[in-house]
Amino acid sequence: MAYKGKYTPDNPDKYVGDPTKITYRSLWERRFMKWCDAHPGVVGWGSEEIVVPYISPIDKKPHRYFVDFITITKDRNGNQKVTLVEVKPHKQCSPPEKKSRVTKRYLNEVKRWGINEAKWKAATEFAENRGWTFRVLTEKDIFKKNATKRKRSKTTKK
Repeated sequence: MAYKGKYTPDNPDKYVGDPTKITYRSLWERRFMKWCDAHPGVVGWGSEEIVVPYISPIDKKPHRYFVDFITITKDRNGNQKVTLVEVKPHKQCSPPEKKSRVTKRYLNEVKRWGINEAKWKAATEFAENRGWTFRVLTEKDIFKKNATKRKRSKTTKK
């Protein structure tokens, strides 16, 4: 299976934007798209539809951050909530550990962390200014439900 591709929603009316131009850039993003498309509590969602300006700590210039997702949900009381969601590997969600030797790989990790931190700070402020929330989802969040199911099925087989 490809790690990048086009997604065709089963419920295009829920999509915020053009439902014929949805691209996933990882299988984790694809899985989240499927969840948004199918979940009855999600009344709207979009992929890379929200652009947040930020200043890069690397070149000190303004850049544009295309947040992975926007979700619009309704709770049981009919209250609407808007959330901006970024999907990232867990290891990219904290600063890299200091190494005894400075390698090119380590420098790239530091650079990636600095840029992510700047993007996420800007997205948090952007969301809060609109009464929204911003959160980063990792594989631990996306696969949490299935891990619980596997644990239960292992214990029931005994």
